[in-house]
Amino acid sequence: MVLRPHHFSAVSKRIITPAFTRPLSTSPRFFKMADHKNENNKRSRGDEPHQYQASSRTDREQDQWKFRAPYTIHDKGENFDVKWKGKCHCGAVQYELSREKPLASKYCHCTTCQRMHGAPFQWAAIFHKEDINFTNGHHDLGWYDPTAKSTTHHLPCKVQCAYCRTPIMDEGRNMILLFPTLIEGINTKKGREAFAAQCHMFYPQRVVDIKDGLPKFSRLADESDLCDEETGEVMEGTNPKKDKEKEKKKE
Repeated sequence: MVLRPHHFSAVSKRIITPAFTRPLSTSPRFFKMADHKNENNKRSRGDEPHQYQASSRTDREQDQWKFRAPYTIHDKGENFDVKWKGKCHCGAVQYELSREKPLASKYCHCTTCQRMHGAPFQWAAIFHKEDINFTNGHHDLGWYDPTAKSTTHHLPCKVQCAYCRTPIMDEGRNMILLFPTLIEGINTKKGREAFAAQCHMFYPQRVVDIKDGLPKFSRLADESDLCDEETGEVMEGTNPKKDKEKEKKKE
């Protein structure tokens, strides 16, 4: 049998057309997506099981984070002394800070920060969990545990806006690491001075050389050996923590 062009068109009509004309509206997932889109609201309803992890429920044990710092979503913040304000890219998540300057500020060059931020290094400022007050978007937060590669709220973990995916902070067991570029006024002289970094961490994993005169640690700040700024090589025996321990033993 010799195949003619009209044979192919006939096959296409029988096989391809039904696939494209299948009624998508019968899919429950379609209805859910359509309803959410028609809301014209980028904030969650609080009932999404995965994408918006911070649902509006408070009856489960896993929801108890809502009653603890740094979230405490039921605190109206009337007595909160606001020094700075910050928000994600889309504005769904907004917060206030009560501390004029962070406890510390640093640049982290570890590969995890590079990949999670899509940047040469991470600029993070350390705050107490009580120093932050979320004013909007509590239910639009998503978590990621880089150690277990899980999306559960297990400390330490990364916290993002679940809508635009802007990194909000790293939540540790005792502290939080905020990202100064989210703060209003960070590009002013006051902002740059308040959040100026004191050191670099995990410098051997760097992808760019930065010769700014700041201390450059091979791993965690003040707990590892320093690196030579010119060569980037680790200088053995320059661990501040070990030096302090030696001094205590002498005493």
